[in-house]
Amino acid sequence: MRRNPRELSLLQRSTSRRTLLVGGLQLAFAGGLALRMRYLQIDQADQFRLLAEENRINIRLIPPARGKIFDRNGNVLAQNSPSYRIVIVREDAGDVDQVLQHLSELIPLDQEELDRALTEMRRSPPFLPVTLADQRGWDDISKVAVNAPALPGITPEVGLTRIYPRGADFAHVIGYVGPVSDYDLSKLEDPEPVLRIPRFQIGKVGLEAKREEMLRGKAGAKRVEVNATGRVMRELDRREGQPGADLQLTLDAELQNYVQARLGSESASAVVLDCETGDLRAIVSAPSFDPNLFVRGISVADYSKLTEDPHRPLSSKSVQGVYPPGSTFKVITALAALEEGIIGPTDTVYCPGYLEVSGRRFHCWRRGGHGHVDLETSLKQSCDVYYYDLAMKVGIDKISAMAQRFGIGVRHDLPMSAVARGLAPNRDWKQRVHGQEWLIGDTANASIGQGYMLASPLQLSVMTARVATGRSVTPRLIKSIDGIEQPSGAGEAMELNPVNLRMLRKGMYAVSNDRRGTAYGSRIIEDAFRMAGKTGTSQVRNITAAERASGVVRNEDLPWERRDHALFVCFAPYDKPKYAVSVVIEHGGGGSSVAAPVARDIMLQALYGDTPPLTAYPAKDRSRVKELQDRLRRERLRRDEEESGRA
Repeated sequence: MRRNPRELSLLQRSTSRRTLLVGGLQLAFAGGLALRMRYLQIDQADQFRLLAEENRINIRLIPPARGKIFDRNGNVLAQNSPSYRIVIVREDAGDVDQVLQHLSELIPLDQEELDRALTEMRRSPPFLPVTLADQRGWDDISKVAVNAPALPGITPEVGLTRIYPRGADFAHVIGYVGPVSDYDLSKLEDPEPVLRIPRFQIGKVGLEAKREEMLRGKAGAKRVEVNATGRVMRELDRREGQPGADLQLTLDAELQNYVQARLGSESASAVVLDCETGDLRAIVSAPSFDPNLFVRGISVADYSKLTEDPHRPLSSKSVQGVYPPGSTFKVITALAALEEGIIGPTDTVYCPGYLEVSGRRFHCWRRGGHGHVDLETSLKQSCDVYYYDLAMKVGIDKISAMAQRFGIGVRHDLPMSAVARGLAPNRDWKQRVHGQEWLIGDTANASIGQGYMLASPLQLSVMTARVATGRSVTPRLIKSIDGIEQPSGAGEAMELNPVNLRMLRKGMYAVSNDRRGTAYGSRIIEDAFRMAGKTGTSQVRNITAAERASGVVRNEDLPWERRDHALFVCFAPYDKPKYAVSVVIEHGGGGSSVAAPVARDIMLQALYGDTPPLTAYPAKDRSRVKELQDRLRRERLRRDEEESGRA
């Protein structure tokens, strides 16, 4: 059928409009695509280039080498040792159970460590390595390497771990490191990324914890190329990190070892302080423990053994333990009275064996009393009544203030865990803490280092050094950091009457060198090294009137935990003090019979710097001393052989 011209004309106009409309839409769409392509390829080119680079290249941290720790003579106390471990990559292993079964036939696998690794594998991406066994010997590593074709996904690796060559000798000072835990991270507001590296070690206690950031160093980084799933394809470049600072301590490793051996199995502590510089030459708590056990992951059995020991081997008694200082505190009471002008060297107090205070009898340790006693005799024979009488005249506030001037009731700034403040109580303290008035009986007890008075072995050594020198000697543990010497602890003059200090030292000299002195049996024979000291015995139980009437039960007849603490403080040489020593033996009994011989032996070892001659000891002690010296010599030879073997 033929269309007329008019219909054809209308049809053509309609087709042209549709064509223009469709063409226009197509042109607009193509223009939009072109504009979008220009925006993405030109305007946003830098942004997408960065995104592409991040998808292709990962930045991974390189753990820094932890700083080493040395003693004052350069002996290594903490170092990094190669640590061989065996890791598994789950996606490369295929059948994990079968691979682990094959591996267990080659080397022994700890079930607890294996269970931990399996748990970690379930939580981690399949391409990340997980440690199966750590701290392995070369034999195990070589077996895995030789059998590598039969162990898909298993790889031996080498890293660094902390090791403490001196073992238990420095456990309470240096502490130990361990893997970062969730608890460690929770204590930090913004943890450094390096802390999230699997099994990265940080300080847990002691110097390792207190100087963690200094010892840790700064992490390095490496750029690695990864595929779409995050698997490492190759390493592009690396920037090594900054190792941690090396610390040199003021401690003497050989003296520390001797003190540890001398304290033996006692629950005890000892501190050796250099009077000239404030350097700590030895600071020991006994019994001790091997910190290497914690680095490797201590077993439940070993940890239970430590926590259940009544002698508390994990406790740093030298700085953390606080005890009634007993009669060692009498030097403070005497000095407070001397500085107030209340007594002179020839003034006497009559001791009938007790002093009546507010209707209560405060007894002297000597039941029959000491008779008329002056300052020197009161120290030499440790008369309690003399100090009860002084305290009534001086008052607790002045005694407390003097104690704080000599370092008691003061937290000394040492990088060790749980450094105790101790307590030098006064009237305000009791009202504030207990809501009670201070009683005159409290003053009597405090005057002889009992009652509320508390001091740590560290504080007692500081007290003794300040008495010996008249300077505010401050304890120092870190000698240098990366070779840079740290400030001395020699201290300034304390502005005390030098005559009063001389009288006090003279009394302490009589304690150790007068035949009637409480520590005469533990004197030093060598004239050039004569020692001045003060014995102390602090009660841990109340003695009732009935017990006094029938006779006080001897310490050796009491259960261990109810026996008195034995204390002794000393300095030597008397004419030119070099060292101050404090010894506390928990529930040891009498300070004169138990603590004084230990302190004397430690002092001689420090003064000679090596094995002292037997002629420096009283004749009755020489056979025991020789036996100890021989044993230590054998142990030192064995240790040297072991270190040579490791080298």
